Amino acid sequence: MYPREFDYVAPASLEEAFVALGDDAKVLAGGMSLIPLMKLRLLSPGLIVDIGRIPGLDSIEEADGHITIGALVRHADTASNPLVTANAAALAVAASMTGDVQVRNRGTTCGSAAHADIAADQPAALIACGATMVARSASGSREIAAAGFFVDTLTSALTPAEVLTAIKLPKAGPGEASAYDKLGRRGGHSDYAVAGAAAWVKKSNGMVEAARVALTGVGTKPMLLEGVGSALVGADGSDAAVAAASAHALDAVTVLEDLYGSEEYKGHLAKVFVARAMKKALAAV
Repeated sequence: MYPREFDYVAPASLEEAFVALGDDAKVLAGGMSLIPLMKLRLLSPGLIVDIGRIPGLDSIEEADGHITIGALVRHADTASNPLVTANAAALAVAASMTGDVQVRNRGTTCGSAAHADIAADQPAALIACGATMVARSASGSREIAAAGFFVDTLTSALTPAEVLTAIKLPKAGPGEASAYDKLGRRGGHSDYAVAGAAAWVKKSNGMVEAARVALTGVGTKPMLLEGVGSALVGADGSDAAVAAASAHALDAVTVLEDLYGSEEYKGHLAKVFVARAMKKALAAV
């Protein structure tokens, strides 16, 4: 199937992009999320604003205690960049599990986040790693915590006038580590998640001082599992502590039954992969 007719602009700067954006426009970066929806006519914008030629958006940089990922950084670059692997291992792994080689070489990390798919890999890792989303428009810039960025199915906190220009990740400190794991729809890793989980932990003196755990593929959006993180804090990180914390994996989660599993099956997978992500993060500290 082909998309309906639409207008197309390729601005040379963000300022030009802001002028073009509106209620009937969509931003195109890599296109790996947008174009399939358009071909299926599940989405039919009247205008495509292609930001792919805007300079200065394709780098990963370190500044002011943060790692900044630009809007045009490809999945493959996020997966392999030393700054990301050292400070946000969960995101690097999630990026390496995003789609196939062609998708990873074309799609962008910011684009995946803005698309807010319920089964995408990187949103869960962004939440667990405590990322901050940088949205810009003609009226200025604002920062949104990743935990509040994913509002609902295919819905983010971005307004039609905004572009997600960057993602900021805090640098990892002593005793901090993160991890991501999932079951893909075809049984492997290079596909959307039937269930996936990301975990970030901080240990001090043998005890878990802080923890964030996020889930994808199971509910109506990628989301922070506050009950799991709270249950792990103050524990010793043992298998028993992880099992007790993972029992909270479905707290406040609306499990969606689909072609890839019943509510019971996906609920079970949520607990399994939440536990696996926590164990991997704890083992990396």
